[in-house]
Amino acid sequence: MNYSAAHEVALEKFRACSLEDMARCSGYSIGDDALIIEFLGQHFKIDYPSGNFVPIQASDGELPIAAQILILHYITNLGEPFEVGTLISYKELPGGAIYIKPFNGRAIDPLVRTFGSDPDSLIKVVTHLGGQSNGLGDVGVTYRVFPRIPLALILWRADDEFTASGNILFDASAPSILPTEDFAVLASMVVFGLKRIKATLSEGIA
Repeated sequence: MNYSAAHEVALEKFRACSLEDMARCSGYSIGDDALIIEFLGQHFKIDYPSGNFVPIQASDGELPIAAQILILHYITNLGEPFEVGTLISYKELPGGAIYIKPFNGRAIDPLVRTFGSDPDSLIKVVTHLGGQSNGLGDVGVTYRVFPRIPLALILWRADDEFTASGNILFDASAPSILPTEDFAVLASMVVFGLKRIKATLSEGIA
């Protein structure tokens, strides 16, 4: 997929917003004419007004362009949504029912493949990132991928009748923050980011 046009549009919107407004509405802080962000355990400065993502430590590496676009979409949404505290599924997002099969393939199935046989490792990875258990399913965790976007990741263990299964839920305020297709990208990035961190933590233990 060619992301360059979408990236340019996102950068134009970023430059049209004030740093102060973006910080206030996104929940990120300002430092040295930049927004300071954390994304799946990596830390970056987003320079203003260039929109360049600068790793805070060399180990933070580079962010894929799709992740940069997603983050730019989030920080340039200058609404101030209030978390509702009610969880909704992807198919309850506007137009989400049409896209539920690809969403399952991009996010739910990889979640179950990665953590279904060892759900407790999901708790370990998410708490490592500052998330917490939420008491849902057999193992459920809530991770704030962005300050205003908590994701609830839920797993049910396999038993004699059923294979392991899972779900990803969003706060009901989600549609006022990002378009529905962005939540498919976001959920997929979170699952694969957690998979990467699981592998890193396993290596650390070995």
